[in-house]
Amino acid sequence: MTSADPRSRIPRTDTLLALPAVQDARTTLSEHAIRSAIDAAQSRARSGQIAPEQVVPELEAALAGQTVASLRPVLNATGVVIHTNLGRAPLSAAAVEALLAASGYVDVELDLATGVRSKRGVATRAALLAHCPAAQDALVVNNGAAALVLATTALAAGREVVVSRGELIEIGAGFRLPDLIASTGARLREVGTTNRTHLRDYADAIGPDTGLLLKVHPSNFRVEGFTSGVSVAQLAGLAREHDLPLVVDLGSGLLEPDPALPDEPDATTALTDGASITTASGDKLLGGPQAGIVLGDNAIVGRMVQHPLARAVRADKLLLAALEATLRGGDAPVVAALHADPSALKRRATALAEAVGGEVVAHDGRVGGGGAPGVPLHGWAVALPEEVAARLRTGEPAVLPRVHGGACLIDLRCVPEAEDARLTEAVRAAVGAGERKA
Repeated sequence: MTSADPRSRIPRTDTLLALPAVQDARTTLSEHAIRSAIDAAQSRARSGQIAPEQVVPELEAALAGQTVASLRPVLNATGVVIHTNLGRAPLSAAAVEALLAASGYVDVELDLATGVRSKRGVATRAALLAHCPAAQDALVVNNGAAALVLATTALAAGREVVVSRGELIEIGAGFRLPDLIASTGARLREVGTTNRTHLRDYADAIGPDTGLLLKVHPSNFRVEGFTSGVSVAQLAGLAREHDLPLVVDLGSGLLEPDPALPDEPDATTALTDGASITTASGDKLLGGPQAGIVLGDNAIVGRMVQHPLARAVRADKLLLAALEATLRGGDAPVVAALHADPSALKRRATALAEAVGGEVVAHDGRVGGGGAPGVPLHGWAVALPEEVAARLRTGEPAVLPRVHGGACLIDLRCVPEAEDARLTEAVRAAVGAGERKA
């Protein structure tokens, strides 16, 4: 490389490592991340994409803009409360505080009074039982699918699981219940039809190879018209008659009835009606972290706890801490959003519309996450031109609106009121960017 070659002016790595900006970056970034940023800036200069003199400012800008995690916070302006693509339930302030407290060394499996090992998750189990007295015991695993897999494996591996054809659902990311059950070594015994299943269908299917009866809440769709199903109470009688466990997969995680969601099944009612155990997710209607929650009969839960698979799906300290705090703390954001006052939503939407030049329109939110399919959550939204949506998604802060009917709809149901000022500035910037471009 000759002295006339511009690449000779590219700053050396040791020179760049000594920059004050690099020294400052070491407080938050790893050495690997810093050197990768240096290599990237030098490579752009070597390829001629930038001048050698731009290496230092480009490196400084890159380091200033780097974060240790790639996930970006998003203001959920869709009106969908449990938005799977946005991580489902946002945690309560109490749960966030508990996460921070549990991030260091904690007594997750230690009795500090005696100095000996203790059981994991005792306090979280107690919190669950306090919220669901109908349950004799509780178990927490790492997600809802894991709870159902563990139940099926512990109770029916190598045997038959009797389930209605109308409940053989597909859950998120293409995972199908039949495949999930088959992975446990159990065999599905399908009964009834897609739209109609009767108690006699279950009774006729029970035989010496039956391991359990399974009832699944088809949470993300509804079948209407000429339909028939079997209640938990009816199945419980049949299960007792044949000394079989009845597993009810609720999915959405509602622990007790909610008047706003009258048709959504809950753990308390299912157990009172005779279910042996219920399984559900913690990050849906409960409003907590991703978790699988098992509630029910002492002996059945005990069999699951003792199964070797229980170790593979064990809940970690962060999950346990956040779930306990969700149960013991005040209302989670999910609860507040589900029960938001429409008049308050209209007041906030009107203020936003006046600030950014939008139109206030009636807008029904949704529960989301497979909960209460088709149930409208009456509210309001601010309508703007459809092209504003892309600028909102890529702005700072990132805002996810709903695009529908050729309009960008901003629903404040899931946006904390404390964030209204930031949201207003983000929308104003997105609208203004479009006006300047025009």
